[in-house]
Amino acid sequence: MKITTDKNQLSQPAAPQWFDVGGNRLRLVRTAPERLSALVDMLEGAEKSLKLFFYMFEDDGLGRRILDILIAACERGLAVEMMVDSFGSNGAPRSFFDPLIDAGGKFRVFSPRFSTSYFVRNHQKMIIADDCCALIGGFNIADEYFDMHSQAQDNGPSAESWEDLGLQIEGPEVENLADYYRLLSNWVYRDNGNMRLLRRMVRHWEAGEGQFQWLLGGPSNRLSRWARAIKNDLENGSRLDLVTAYFSPGQGLLRRIGGLSKRGGQSRIILPGKTDNGATMGASRLLYGYLLKRHAHLFEYQPRRLHTKLVIVDDAVYVGSANFDLRSLFINVEMMLRIEDAGFANHARTVIDILHEDAETITPELHKSRRTFLNRLRWTISYFLVNTLDYRVTRRLNFGIRK
Repeated sequence: MKITTDKNQLSQPAAPQWFDVGGNRLRLVRTAPERLSALVDMLEGAEKSLKLFFYMFEDDGLGRRILDILIAACERGLAVEMMVDSFGSNGAPRSFFDPLIDAGGKFRVFSPRFSTSYFVRNHQKMIIADDCCALIGGFNIADEYFDMHSQAQDNGPSAESWEDLGLQIEGPEVENLADYYRLLSNWVYRDNGNMRLLRRMVRHWEAGEGQFQWLLGGPSNRLSRWARAIKNDLENGSRLDLVTAYFSPGQGLLRRIGGLSKRGGQSRIILPGKTDNGATMGASRLLYGYLLKRHAHLFEYQPRRLHTKLVIVDDAVYVGSANFDLRSLFINVEMMLRIEDAGFANHARTVIDILHEDAETITPELHKSRRTFLNRLRWTISYFLVNTLDYRVTRRLNFGIRK
């Protein structure tokens, strides 16, 4: 598939396109209206069951709307279950979810006990309808992830909203995600807080071996399947296109990205140029010098805050909940779907092309001008903090870094 580069076409993309891959239908949904339509249509169109997990589910306009849809689904006789992360969703009181329980839905909270394991968060986002349709990606249930204020005013996307991405999938592969959801639900119900059993679940999860691999990441004594898969693809790949909200990998993966570029491969990395979490931006900028010396192409997206998680290595596409930082690779519970298909990979790159059009190129000269002693100190401290603490904590530790 030819990659479109005309700016007018990129700024006004056609409706999301469905792809048939291995007996499944796939569709990337990028804009806030597209994602909201996909979300609501899936919830309202379900006939038997709904399973949801969200890191963040807020008591705001969107949260109340989605909760009402779930309550209506219960009243239609559907089996509805929702789980949220206790820390990510601490902005919504537990009483907010009581009407769902009263309507017959199941509601559970991923809540490790307050100990060293409390730093492990479940960062996943997924909706499964009837065990045959799913919507995954980086977005949470909160107004800013769907630009609700601007949609209500019929304005363009707000600079305070999040640029994000979802993937719709219909077909037999969804059954594997539903199997994982049941495992997670059983752990939350019976063993919530038992890290030994959570590590065992992460370690023994079977991702699959074909075109589709459901790659689970999380706390483990060895590389998770998600970390292992991206490591192997980078070692053998010749082209990398990466968009992520938080970029602070360890030295091993950083060397593999640098190695791909240095041996003549192409690396395009798009990171946030605006943020509400300056610590994550500082952590990323600490690594720019290393990558620029190895001929990687770096960009910072300007119009809005960037929350997209999309990685493409040759013909392999990764999409899901994980950022490209140590927390996402080794600590948080994450799910990334790896899809190996040349046509779908080319299509996914056109999504990155749209973001590229509105991104600032990071040249060695620009990076050098930013690299003052004070900024290097900020970046170094930021790198340590964002790879240790939850995102909602580091959001308060901006060190004056906003753009």
